[in-house]
Amino acid sequence: MAQYNTERRWSVPNKRARSFADERKARVHQHGSKEGKELTDYEKGIRSGYLLCQSDHAGLFRYKDALNNGLSKEDAKKYSREKGTKLNVKGSKK
Repeated sequence: MAQYNTERRWSVPNKRARSFADERKARVHQHGSKEGKELTDYEKGIRSGYLLCQSDHAGLFRYKDALNNGLSKEDAKKYSREKGTKLNVKGSKK
């Protein structure tokens, strides 16, 4: 079976919100393969931001936690996009 949806896709919440607000005002896709096509009702709901903000905040929390525990920015980014993993840092206070 293929490894589908194994990476958490998150962005800084205020950047995602700004992009989604622009798309909702224009009522068309502004990014990706559907660029220029009209948004469906479901996609308008997704762009309200509520459903994706949980993933954004979880990813940002994991990124900052990894940085605070001494990981490099590249390693912290990789860790924050993994689903279901625990931070393993030697010498950690946790």
